[in-house]
Amino acid sequence: MITHVKFVGIPTRDQRRALKFYTEQLGFEVATDQPFNDKQRWIELRIAHSPTAVVLFTPEGHEDRIGTFFNGSFACDDVEATYRQLRARGVDFTAEPTKQPWGTYATFKDPDGNQFVLSSR
Repeated sequence: MITHVKFVGIPTRDQRRALKFYTEQLGFEVATDQPFNDKQRWIELRIAHSPTAVVLFTPEGHEDRIGTFFNGSFACDDVEATYRQLRARGVDFTAEPTKQPWGTYATFKDPDGNQFVLSSR
């Protein structure tokens, strides 16, 4: 049976710039960085102790997905604290932490304009 999501893709125009953002600003760790073809690398990043990775890769024909809303959410234990820490690292938040009955969330974007939700567990 299925045990978990292995990775999710994040489309990007500039893999070098994206790699710098995701490692230096968000704190992800490089699991794999190798050539994929003559245009792109396969860059797989680990998120802390999670078994799920993110891949900075744009499949051919999917360039129109760059700069769109990521249909998912990054989770953390304390949205307000993580928001402050990431803002101090230069992450561009499009919405400050907001409390809802189901939890707290904030939204941010990466250098390609991809938008993400940061939410409580």
